[in-house]
Amino acid sequence: MPTLDRRSFLTQGAATAAGAAVAGTTLFQTLGSATATASPSGRHAASPNRLGDGGYGPLARVPDQNGDEILALPDGFQYVTFSKIGELMSDGTPVPVAHDGMGAFGVRGRRSLLIRNHEVRTAPGTVAGSAQAPAAAKYDELGVGGTTTLVFNHRRGELERHFVSFAGSIVNCAGGIAYQRAGWITCEETVAGPAQGWTRKHGYAFLVSVDAGRPEASPALTAMGRFAHEAVAVDPRTGIVYQTEDDGNDSGLYRFLPNDPRDLTAGGALEMLAVAGQPQRSMLTGQQVGLSLPVQWVPIADPDPDLEGGATPVALQGIARGGALFNRLEGIWYDRATRGFYFNSTSGGNAAMGQVWHYSPRSETLTLFFESPGGSVLDSPDNLLVTPRGGVLLCEDDASGADNDTHPLAPGVEDVNRLIGINPAGEAFEFAVNVFNDAELAGATFSDDGEVLFVNIFGDGTPGSGMTCAITGPWGRGAL
Repeated sequence: MPTLDRRSFLTQGAATAAGAAVAGTTLFQTLGSATATASPSGRHAASPNRLGDGGYGPLARVPDQNGDEILALPDGFQYVTFSKIGELMSDGTPVPVAHDGMGAFGVRGRRSLLIRNHEVRTAPGTVAGSAQAPAAAKYDELGVGGTTTLVFNHRRGELERHFVSFAGSIVNCAGGIAYQRAGWITCEETVAGPAQGWTRKHGYAFLVSVDAGRPEASPALTAMGRFAHEAVAVDPRTGIVYQTEDDGNDSGLYRFLPNDPRDLTAGGALEMLAVAGQPQRSMLTGQQVGLSLPVQWVPIADPDPDLEGGATPVALQGIARGGALFNRLEGIWYDRATRGFYFNSTSGGNAAMGQVWHYSPRSETLTLFFESPGGSVLDSPDNLLVTPRGGVLLCEDDASGADNDTHPLAPGVEDVNRLIGINPAGEAFEFAVNVFNDAELAGATFSDDGEVLFVNIFGDGTPGSGMTCAITGPWGRGAL
């Protein structure tokens, strides 16, 4: 397949700036507002979906272009589904399993180019379900994960082509859009290596170029750290890369100061966030919504530790210097309105159902923006998106099966997963429900023109159980 022509891509400025300008006010005007109340049963109940205050109204099951009911959405919204697990792609290989994080890039002719992660966790060398590519084009010849690139035509509402664009990594969970939108930074949520049967060390970030028309053996960005990566977000002014870690209660928030923002292979410095004057502060419980804490950054002396040789992991290096401890940090996204970053903790908070934080580089402060009081409001947020209109959208990943939470729109499905928005009143509202299966929703990202919301259904590995959805509708009617 030929290399994609960079000249065919839209220049970033116009579309992105136009989307950001719509927001008008920032969600930070609502800090300290009361959150919605959880239902006593802990089951999914009606949440604030009122028109005019950020919600889009009641949801109903909506069929896709094939007549299959995959999502429940508000009135006026519709969607198409494509690139399902097991389908043959344009390169002749099957769509890999485990659809996860994803980024969108504008292409001329009202098209979006999507780069999608595949969080494949099978054994070394497994072919079934993997991102397949020639051994010479893979980072690790036994690696099973990677990314696929998809081109979606907005006018026709259909997929034009999809193919493997990076292979040989493992457990590609999330990532983020690179500096000056040069590509997608895909991240491994693991620190496995030769001791676990792989031919190379893992636990890194990799850059997948928007120009990649076939699998490219991109190098590991070792200076960005070897740890259980989740997501990244880049400050467009400075090129500093902010990174979340998903590793239980010892997870950290990191920043990478590159020597050259345009070339992440040129090295740089890795640092971990700490609360000033409160070394090793735990952010898990007992936090106050709206309270801003001064922060500082502590250096990581060995960002690429030889874990096989007993070196100290990155998180423990940072904690030893006073780094703050979070529970399972997941999505992170840059917000142009505040010039800061929203990120979330999957199981943080007094109810252990999730937190949304905001970090401001200008004031060097950390603020708890939202905390879920119970599973009916927000249950285990994973990927996070700041929308073109300034809203916050969260993908639920309630995969534990501990609470067996059901939903009236998804009979027969336990552990239902949803897309949850946060409105200008600081309340969570349902925007979408996966009524097809109990798989997580992941990779939510808008097209550059703000008209199409792309989101993945992770799937359970069986053919057709995971897919990408393209949602359109009256976005201006609400906060998203």
